[in-house]
Amino acid sequence: MGLKNFNPTSPGRRGYVAVDNEELSGKPPLKNLLRPLQRHAGRNNTGRVTVRHRGGGARRRYRVIDWLRDKDGVPAVVASIEYDPNRSAHIALLHYRDGEKRYILAPVGVSEGQEIVSGSGVEPTPGNAMPLEQVPAGTEIHAVELTPGRGAQLVRSAGMVCQLMAKDRGLATLRLPSGEMRQVPAKCMATVGRVGNVDHSNQSAGKAGRMRWRRRRPHVRGAAMNPADHPHGGGEAKAPIGMPGPKTPWGKPATRKTRLGRRRSDRFIIRRRNR
Repeated sequence: MGLKNFNPTSPGRRGYVAVDNEELSGKPPLKNLLRPLQRHAGRNNTGRVTVRHRGGGARRRYRVIDWLRDKDGVPAVVASIEYDPNRSAHIALLHYRDGEKRYILAPVGVSEGQEIVSGSGVEPTPGNAMPLEQVPAGTEIHAVELTPGRGAQLVRSAGMVCQLMAKDRGLATLRLPSGEMRQVPAKCMATVGRVGNVDHSNQSAGKAGRMRWRRRRPHVRGAAMNPADHPHGGGEAKAPIGMPGPKTPWGKPATRKTRLGRRRSDRFIIRRRNR
């Protein structure tokens, strides 16, 4: 893995920095694990735009990922490492000994032809999944469950990793990528290792058109608009917004509180994330 820079043969190439995906197998995705993915363009179930600057882009199909890792004791061989357009991490296709095939997140160090297994009593090597109560303290893990049997919900993005700090009274203490220290039930499953595609955050699109392929439309500042289009608009040259606080395009305060109060699960948070 590494980054690729390009000769500035055009303005779009000048700032383009891509990830060298030499670890990818180059094989087409498995059709049985593909699902149609409808484009919503930032709209909810009533058709109202709830997320701005979304829409268009290349067509995608969803890859069904095995978040449960419930094939206990059945060895699998990594058949291929593939690109997934729906997430930042790469995915690995597993061929289990009983004939079943599933996708998982591809960890760092896992290559084509390697054997992977999940369940109790397995070795803590990258790609293997096991309950947290059997993971040695200090081990780097990813794809962690919050509730046993619900599937992985934590640490799933490219290059992310969390560390198992301690185990006590049926709870496992984790240090998450955000810096938060949190307890989860020790029965929860986790995968050993770091999520692959570590250099994903260091790449640069280089041009606006490449972001349009990813369904990201232009984001125009309110201060650059006319007064009829945005509360921040108008004024000569680069003028301040002219009000005590920022507002949305519809005149509502933009800095209102969006988080709920204390939750029952807050008692499992030992230390809040880094600000």
